[in-house]
Amino acid sequence: MTDPAIPRIDFARWRSDVASGGNRYDDELAAGLRARGLDLREHLVTGPWPIPKEREREQFADMLGVEQDWLVDNIVGSAAPGAIASAVSASRRVSLLMHYFPSDDSSLSPRDRDRLAASEAAAVRCASTVVVTSEWAAREVSARYGRDDAVVAEPGIRPADLAPGSLAGSSPAKLLWLSRLTADKDPLTFIEALAQLRDLDWNAQLVGADSVDESLTRRVHDRIVESGLDGRVEVVGPRHDDALETLWAGTDLLVHTSLAETYGMVISEALARGIPSIVATGTAAVEVQAGGATFPPGSSGALATELRAWLTDPVRRQRWRAEAAERRVHLPTWEETARVLASTLTAAR
Repeated sequence: MTDPAIPRIDFARWRSDVASGGNRYDDELAAGLRARGLDLREHLVTGPWPIPKEREREQFADMLGVEQDWLVDNIVGSAAPGAIASAVSASRRVSLLMHYFPSDDSSLSPRDRDRLAASEAAAVRCASTVVVTSEWAAREVSARYGRDDAVVAEPGIRPADLAPGSLAGSSPAKLLWLSRLTADKDPLTFIEALAQLRDLDWNAQLVGADSVDESLTRRVHDRIVESGLDGRVEVVGPRHDDALETLWAGTDLLVHTSLAETYGMVISEALARGIPSIVATGTAAVEVQAGGATFPPGSSGALATELRAWLTDPVRRQRWRAEAAERRVHLPTWEETARVLASTLTAAR
């Protein structure tokens, strides 16, 4: 029998088959909320969200009608504002958890993106509470949808050892690009920047799921060969657990070319190891960053300029490393993330 003294929250979420920051965020939050004493029940929503069929929207609406307090991942909620509106009008509480703007997803057609922009606006406006992953995302929700009360639950990190890197020894500088190989993550800008740095001593690895967009993956491999970078740049596919920690340990600089981020968990993961980064402007990754530089998104020339400055200036390298190491001890934990969300969800009761 359910203990009425223990707050129950039902969590409707969609889970990608490919490892993602969204999956990680949802998993960590679910564990953290349970650790704080909430009775969290997960409901995995299936289908091609955020572009579901009508039947899948109807099933989601039926689901919301069963329990009282809901946390809904916005990859689902953004495509089903009618279900959220109906639940809220029936005095149910629906908190919308936003760690992705589907209308910014370049893998979707322009028509679908326009449709999602409109439907997400409706979902945000009728939700009981909106939770976002960064101050940047909160500002975007305000600017796009006119809602100024979004709660920020910044993703946490797990403690990690300082990465020794390679610059203290005789090895070339090691650059890491860590994301899915998709158009939004923009790996080609990284390759084009590296093509302008062939006179310097470095090597680079692109790590992450490489089967999401097979055409783009082939193009990345082709450009590596065409640019004369074969042997210096590796596309190694996804890495997890000990294999990923080994990669982090040898990394000197993270390069993040992503065009759309509501947080940028990979940046904080790098900082947890004292690794600085270069990131594209215009996303929440800049908010997370400490120790490093920025460049205009998609500008391989500007990225190459920043990389050249870092590779050829030992003082700059030392300063960036020191800034990243200083920020490392102030990063939020997943326990703090769960505390913010638990407080928000229970206050609504």
